[in-house]
Amino acid sequence: MNSELLGIIFTFAITLALAIPFGKYISNVYAGEQTLLDPIFNPIEKLFFKVSGIDAGQQLNWKQNLMALLVINLIWFLLAMFILLNQGWLPWNPDGNPNMTPDLAFNTAISFLVNCNLQHYSGETGATYFSQTFCFMFLHFVSAATGLAALAVVFNAMKEKTTEQLGNFYVYFIKSNTRILLPLSIVVATLLSMNGTPMNIEGKETITTLQGDTIQMSRGPAAALIAIKHVGTNGGGYFGANSAHPLENPNYFTNLIEMIAQTIIPIAMIFALGYYLKRKKLAWMIFGVMTVGFLMLVTPTVYYEVNGNPAIEKLGIDLSAGAMEGKEVRFGSAASAYWSIVTTIISTGSVNAMHDSTMPLSGLNQLLAMMVNAFYGGCGVGILNFYIFIIIAVFISGLMVGRTPEFLGKKIEAKEMKIAMVVALLHPLLILAGTALSSYVFTKDPTIGWLNNPAFHGFSEMLYEYTSSAANNGSGFEGLGDNNVFWNLTTGLVLIFSRFLPIIGPVAIAGILANKKYVPESAGTLKTDTATFGMMVFAVIIILALLSFFPALALGPIAEYFTLY
Repeated sequence: MNSELLGIIFTFAITLALAIPFGKYISNVYAGEQTLLDPIFNPIEKLFFKVSGIDAGQQLNWKQNLMALLVINLIWFLLAMFILLNQGWLPWNPDGNPNMTPDLAFNTAISFLVNCNLQHYSGETGATYFSQTFCFMFLHFVSAATGLAALAVVFNAMKEKTTEQLGNFYVYFIKSNTRILLPLSIVVATLLSMNGTPMNIEGKETITTLQGDTIQMSRGPAAALIAIKHVGTNGGGYFGANSAHPLENPNYFTNLIEMIAQTIIPIAMIFALGYYLKRKKLAWMIFGVMTVGFLMLVTPTVYYEVNGNPAIEKLGIDLSAGAMEGKEVRFGSAASAYWSIVTTIISTGSVNAMHDSTMPLSGLNQLLAMMVNAFYGGCGVGILNFYIFIIIAVFISGLMVGRTPEFLGKKIEAKEMKIAMVVALLHPLLILAGTALSSYVFTKDPTIGWLNNPAFHGFSEMLYEYTSSAANNGSGFEGLGDNNVFWNLTTGLVLIFSRFLPIIGPVAIAGILANKKYVPESAGTLKTDTATFGMMVFAVIIILALLSFFPALALGPIAEYFTLY
């Protein structure tokens, strides 16, 4: 067990060691400075802008950047719907998988569009090779690049003293794909394919297992999709069992690679902000707050899973391996617990073990990671969510000490606070309203067949589904029967609002602040790059999360925990 714990520490340490220089590289990419990949991608980018007719030199204000973001996402949604509704007759379908139903296609298209990948279908049987490649893999790239490009616009707004021109969304979007996502994905896909993950166009193969059973094993272009699903913090599995599948995640080395792949960009973006703004202390403050939150969630989760289930221990069963129900022996309880928090805190949503089988308080921590949705977070959107908490903390701090609330030389006034509070309250509203609606419907008709587990755990399953949707995560307590019209439509709507409003809000705030008069720092300026302010931001996050979600958590995982004794 000590070696498993050392493996967790090593994983985080190597991720951080890689993320800091990678953050410098990302800063150079968005600042238009020279990088090693310029000779390769400059001609490709110039060709793209020439063919598309987009003026790469045009500077856009925050409204124009948001309009570009929303319009292009609408086009991608329509394209995804067409492919999923017609995948049965489209090419590259050697296994003969059928079209998706309209409600499932709607949910799946929205889910992949918004970087959530909430899968109400099983990967290898619910989608064709064509859909996996030209719909899902494509959306893996562009959804992640959308979040990164939106954050780059906010970087510009924070950097400039007074301006309306915040760069060009299309330029940041293309650079995010070519300079960041694609190179990393190629490296990860190569390592996965070298370790046994399929990368071909062959159909199912008949094999005989060690115990003599004959099964049909799916294959296809898995390595490429699995690489970008982690690099882009998407999480949608090529196989139904996601990264618990032996072909999607063959061994401990690939487990290490996939954990690093899904964490490196979210952490690197924190340091990219420091390099881009030339405010490294601010970046370290943000990293410190996020890391404290991460450690407070991952430490008890590892403890609970390593120590096992006390209800089983009463039966005299050896728990030296930890709580191994729903876990793969090739990873163990500690690494699976670490992954469960990494994937929920970063909004990746991939799994190497079944969260539905984890201990109740481990499920609580997984839920809290998504409910906060600002500790590291997904590609770009993690810092966008954290930016909202910074604005709220600056305003409260200013009121407490009798100073005008300012952030980076700009006064925080009523307009910005209204937007920040709408975004902050939208997240719990979508989660709790959805959970309340599904609980009411199930109570009216318990025979509806949604829940394999009634009572407290069943409530947790419904709470988890909407929390995962609102956090653009995609993981699930899979005891829930979710492929039906009710769940496909309700979670689909939650996915739309929880993706775009939390992007629109921070970009709008940053754009409004960028247009204000710059106020130079003075002795009376509230310092926002100190440990003291970091503690204030952390307190704001915790208080808002507990006030919003504690009653629901008490009805689910907390109540279930007490039933163990």
